[in-house]
Amino acid sequence: MKQHSKLSQSQQQTEQHGATHETHQQAGKEFASSEELIRFDASHIKVPPEIALRLKHSLAQEAAPRRSWWKNLLGQ
Repeated sequence: MKQHSKLSQSQQQTEQHGATHETHQQAGKEFASSEELIRFDASHIKVPPEIALRLKHSLAQEAAPRRSWWKNLLGQ
């Protein structure tokens, strides 16, 4: 029974050390602004092709000229 408790103590210490190590790695970089964080994130993450295609279509629709609301209302 003592051997089992020693093993579980060792596992707990290893898990605690791992969690502490992960926390230190995550907290290593600071950014001056949110834009800087977004640029950093974008440079390290590859966008899946299907999402890139959807984004491209969405941006094309935003860039298309729209008719004025009053022209739509008057039917011009």
